[in-house]
Amino acid sequence: MHAELPKRYAKGGRPQGDPADLRTATIGVRVSAAEYALLRERAASMQMKPAQWLRTAALSRRLPPPPVATINREQYAELARLAANLNQLTRLANEGQHVNIAPALLAETQRLRLLLLGVKDNVDDR
Repeated sequence: MHAELPKRYAKGGRPQGDPADLRTATIGVRVSAAEYALLRERAASMQMKPAQWLRTAALSRRLPPPPVATINREQYAELARLAANLNQLTRLANEGQHVNIAPALLAETQRLRLLLLGVKDNVDDR
């Protein structure tokens, strides 16, 4: 029979990490030569590789807000007009003058508020 080989007490090499942390997905980004030079320069200043610098920069920054839907922009303009009217009425009331608020103004304000919330049946059941 074969003589038993001596057992190794510890495996060599880098210890395995958590499999959940393993990076397997790749994102391809095309950049111009000037952009690539700038990325390499910025990464080198942080003693990183360009891919590592891009990942860190992308994941640590706040994204710009998503574009506002057209319907919301149109309704926002209407709401701004109504808000200006309400501000004028509030100023007059604060100066002690008698103010009458037309029910149509309040109804229109409520309608726009519900539209911006995405409520279609004019019923706010929140």
